[in-house]
Amino acid sequence: MALLLASVALPSCQKPESADFIVKNSIVYSVDSNFRIAESFAVRDGKFLAVGTNKEIEDGYHSDKVYDLAGKAVYPGLYDAHCHFAGYAGNLRKADLVGTASFEEVCNRLVENQKISPSVWAQGRGWDQNDWPVKKFPDRAELDKLFPDQPVYLIRIDGHAAMVNGAALKLAGIDESTKVKGGEIIKEGNRITGVLVDNAMNLVTRLIPEIAEAEESAALLQAQKNCFAVGLTSVADAGLGTATVKLMDKLQKEGQLKMRIFAMLSATEENFKEFLSKGIYKTERLNVRSVKLYADGALGSRGALMLEPYADAPEKSGLQVNSTTYLTDICQKCYDAGYQVETHCIGDSANRLMLNIYKGILKAKNDRRWRIEHAQIVSPNDFHLFGEFNIIPSVQTTHATSDMYWAVDRVGPVRIKGAYAYKQLMEQNGWIPNGSDFPIEKINPLFGFFAGFARMDQSGYPEGGWMMENALSREEALKAMTIWAARSCFEENERGSIEPGKMADFVVLDTDIMKVEALKVPKAKVVETWIGGEKVFSADK
Repeated sequence: MALLLASVALPSCQKPESADFIVKNSIVYSVDSNFRIAESFAVRDGKFLAVGTNKEIEDGYHSDKVYDLAGKAVYPGLYDAHCHFAGYAGNLRKADLVGTASFEEVCNRLVENQKISPSVWAQGRGWDQNDWPVKKFPDRAELDKLFPDQPVYLIRIDGHAAMVNGAALKLAGIDESTKVKGGEIIKEGNRITGVLVDNAMNLVTRLIPEIAEAEESAALLQAQKNCFAVGLTSVADAGLGTATVKLMDKLQKEGQLKMRIFAMLSATEENFKEFLSKGIYKTERLNVRSVKLYADGALGSRGALMLEPYADAPEKSGLQVNSTTYLTDICQKCYDAGYQVETHCIGDSANRLMLNIYKGILKAKNDRRWRIEHAQIVSPNDFHLFGEFNIIPSVQTTHATSDMYWAVDRVGPVRIKGAYAYKQLMEQNGWIPNGSDFPIEKINPLFGFFAGFARMDQSGYPEGGWMMENALSREEALKAMTIWAARSCFEENERGSIEPGKMADFVVLDTDIMKVEALKVPKAKVVETWIGGEKVFSADK
């Protein structure tokens, strides 16, 4: 990659302008329209003042604070285009079940977590039966022994299935005759195993007490701290309620919550009354202008809605979790209010359903930036609809490398060609935003950058990468978690690149991830994270 020195908006007068601080001797990936690489920049009033060579900034600007980065790489603040920031915060006190090798280990972790953080409901998240020797849903028998009277609620890694015990089933009034539209209560014979899929989960979640505001505030601030440590400065939080959005706004205005948040509202009447009816709500750190919908479930729990049955379960073809009428009505309501729509679509049938609903409302080329979240499996006949109606595929590249071990078994060798097709999706509009979907995946955005261009796991498997015809280039992968992520949230004029006039959000890494050997990228460490010209994380502290 050639070194191109950016020289933008530098003063022509001889007297240097004052700056709050100057950064020099660095490799600055501006991610501007020319993807220029600079050496230095000046910041004033929380915004980038100028970007250029060391000499240009030194000649044009002065400051008492000059940071010499000694050749370290600087990137725009990293932007997660789809995650569950508040959900991640809420999980911090729950049992971490990610990486468990068996249901026995799930139970052991839950017992240990209850000793450390006792609660009325024993809760955890992250189990995945696809990682176990016997790749089948668990049974509640062991939970009933360990927690005979205390209700248990354990969310699967994808958030679209949960494991509960007999006490929880009893509280929810779930028995062998219970039916749920858009959901499934898994049984063996006539016995309820305790696994609830998609809308069936709601029968139990409505009973779990909400946490106190003080506890939620503390959790959000801890989540923010963790995100800063991996270079995140902005997040698009998918599916929020009114109370949480208002709490975020309050904490931001108090100066405690510094994270920039694009809030995707859950489709509730309270949210419609509080936000949609009043138009877009925007501050420097909070942006409320969109609604999150669900068309189907997840592939791992076979809730993804497929055009044809699953290859490994021919009796199943997934779940449509909301009716077509409902989805169409909400989309029209959002269109009329000038709001963006983001819809969770995993299966090829779900993607087709929402692409056609969007098409019917958008009608032609537009700048509404309606998004399909995940766009995980798309029929070859449907890709063109993204480009024809400017529909944005909002993807999570780590899903490909997490699912690649078993995805072909689920959908078969033909349909897999339209799955995790990030390059093909990017080509529809010429750009694509990337997120992580944390806590389903890890919060570190560098893992998504790596998965985007390398398409292998962090051990180097498979050699050469998986389905590399749909790999992004490193430049595209960086844009996807900076300027393109910002663009997907209508924020490309404020952040996403290091350019004069934009918010001084940037991250310093100990590694040049654009040039280093691929397998070294996930090991890169954040040295500093800055938001609005304020250092919010330092590895030295």
